[in-house]
Amino acid sequence: MLKETTSFDFIKYLANGNGSDRLPSLQELSAEHGVSISVLREQLQVARALGFVEVRPRTGIKRLPYTFAPAVRESLFYAMDRDRAAFDRFSDVRRHLERAYWYEAVERLTPEDVAYLRELVDRAEEMLQVEPIRVPHAEHRELHLVIYRHLENPFVLGLLEAYWEAYEQVGLSRYTGLAYQVQVWNSHRQIVEAIANKDFERGHQLLNGHFDLIDKRDA
Repeated sequence: MLKETTSFDFIKYLANGNGSDRLPSLQELSAEHGVSISVLREQLQVARALGFVEVRPRTGIKRLPYTFAPAVRESLFYAMDRDRAAFDRFSDVRRHLERAYWYEAVERLTPEDVAYLRELVDRAEEMLQVEPIRVPHAEHRELHLVIYRHLENPFVLGLLEAYWEAYEQVGLSRYTGLAYQVQVWNSHRQIVEAIANKDFERGHQLLNGHFDLIDKRDA
């Protein structure tokens, strides 16, 4: 009969693990650490929700690169379910983050990044010219995330990624009128061209104007 231990912490085991990211099976962990399969399953479920591991039928348990987004998303969605205004407060955090990290982020962008940003703007404008128009939400999300992609700070990136998931959750990715969409993407194009010209001060000013445009839409 297995002698149960209460000291085994699966998440700490993940964090301290060395070597391969392929982890032992639950049966192996149970035998090695003296903890029941049922307890391990509960701890594994928490680790999956936090984005620490993935579990697949044939490959088993695999440790994933660290990302902050899943933990933020779970907490944020809970807050939003309790109070719709939670998204507005988190949106304000996101704006402050983008403003604060703007210069550090854009200075790290490569010519390939700038070309991709221009491609996203071109694609979005084409989507707005067809009948019926298609809302370029994926392009909107991608454009903002690409600008900050080279920050070596998983916590900032996780907060920004969680924002866009919440953005979809509250329905802001839906159609909001052609005139508004055209304004948004004109703003994006100006921001991208400022980045391309390395006029980062103007780009920062345009980013602030972009957020002001969103405020008018939400008013």
